[in-house]
Parts: sequence; structure tokens; C-alpha cells
Amino acid sequence: MEVLLENLGAKLDNAKIDALIRLKMVNMNFYPTCPNPELMVGVGHHSDLGALTVLLQDGIGGLYVKVEEDIENVAKKGEWVEIPSIDGALVINVDDTLQMISNGKYESAEHRAGTTSTKSRESIPLFTMPMPTVRIEPLPQLVDRDGRAQFREVVFKGYYMNNFFSNAHDGKKSLHFAQLD
Repeated sequence: MEVLLENLGAKLDNAKIDALIRLKMVNMNFYPTCPNPELMVGVGHHSDLGALTVLLQDGIGGLYVKVEEDIENVAKKGEWVEIPSIDGALVINVDDTLQMISNGKYESAEHRAGTTSTKSRESIPLFTMPMPTVRIEPLPQLVDRDGRAQFREVVFKGYYMNNFFSNAHDGKKSLHFAQLD
């Protein structure tokens, strides 16, 4: 987190960085083999609410990311691309909290997970999240440089986390409610 923020020219003391990634949550997901995987969605499209998500890959696949802008010879904006699965590799996702504090410089990854027709698979993501009472807002030095904040201040649990878990996975709706016009 420190390196990502320094890359933007922003600096936070260790206590503030710790408060942004203090909580850890692990999910265990099982996706059975499916003869028609295109008809089955394991986890609907969404972005994660925390700061960063770490996913250990299993070499089977099934993680898809939505392309945000055209990538020459790869995909067009709005298409879903499967992340190449390399056994033992880590996938690190930028989550909504990091998008908010970076004032949109880092974009959270809208993604979904599916099944395969050849093998069942397991997915065990590690989510890093802020403490429930932490106020999430764009870093002042980034707002000063950009000229305006792109997101309103929210308390992580009291407003943002409750909004995320009270709605079905549907893209980046949980992030959009915090965006300023």
C-alpha cells in the first residue's frame, strides 16, 4: 500500500496505512465442474470493497475482469477477459477503498468468477479492509493536485460496507454511490 501511494506522490504515516488494511477476511469458494460453464456464474460481477485483494491462483482459471478501455489486440472496452491462470501465482486486485483514497487514480477491478467444464476449482481470496470506523476519502494532497475530490467522505462500516452487503453483486454500484458529480 505504501508503494502504491508513493507512486502517486502521496504519503501516509504507518498508522494510517495500517488502519486502511488492518482487517483481513478470507473467503473459501468452491466451483464444481459444469458441462456448460457459459451458462453458470459462480460469483456475479462486482468490485471488492476493501483496499486490496490477494488471490492465489490454482492453474485452472475462471477469473474474469471487465476491460475498462480498449486494449489493442486483446479486448474492447466492456468485454470480459479471463485472467491467465498460472499455478501458484498471485493476483492482486485494487479495491474500492484504494480507488476512493487515490481520488480515482487507481481503479478497482470489476471482476467475476465462473466454473469450467474440465475441473472443479477452489478460490481462496484474502481481502484487506479498513477498520470499521475509518473515514474513507480522497487523500488531501491528491485532491489539491487534481483540483477536486471525486468521492465523498464515508465511514467504512457505517455507510460503505453496509451498502455493499445490502445489495446483490452488480458491477461497481457500491462505489458509484460515493462518487461526486
